[in-house]
Amino acid sequence: MKSEPHARAEALRLWQEATTLHLERRIEEAMTLYRRSIEICPTAEAHTFLGWAMSFQGDIEGAIRECRRAIEVDPEFGNPYNDIGAYLIEQGKLDEAIPWLERAKTAKRYEPRHFPYLNLGRLYASRGEVTRAISELEQALEINPTDPTANRALAKLRALN
Repeated sequence: MKSEPHARAEALRLWQEATTLHLERRIEEAMTLYRRSIEICPTAEAHTFLGWAMSFQGDIEGAIRECRRAIEVDPEFGNPYNDIGAYLIEQGKLDEAIPWLERAKTAKRYEPRHFPYLNLGRLYASRGEVTRAISELEQALEINPTDPTANRALAKLRALN
């Protein structure tokens, strides 16, 4: 049996390999490796990314479950909070999404940190709350000034305001 540090290293190696497959749109293969990674040593990364893969297949509820498991493993990992918020937005559950996205903004361990601001900007814009949306997008751009999505959305909203 592998020691804890070795098991974690192997689990993270499999997660990285799965992520490569995932980005190549080889979703089933990626999901297999995410699950193998979790069997070896559950990590917030593998659970979160397994959820992301599940969302590609339309299983939003499964994706949310995996993100909740990720939070149980590591509550400081911000990605699953943002992902839950994004999945809830996708389901039209805007009010439920807000606390998840706010929590992502304050997570100690999170990259890309500007995503929850983008998602909140998108959420507020969809509700016609232009000033709040602009504020969130401006904060996103403070973190990542070159993000094209935030720049386009902000320009569009400023033109309305």
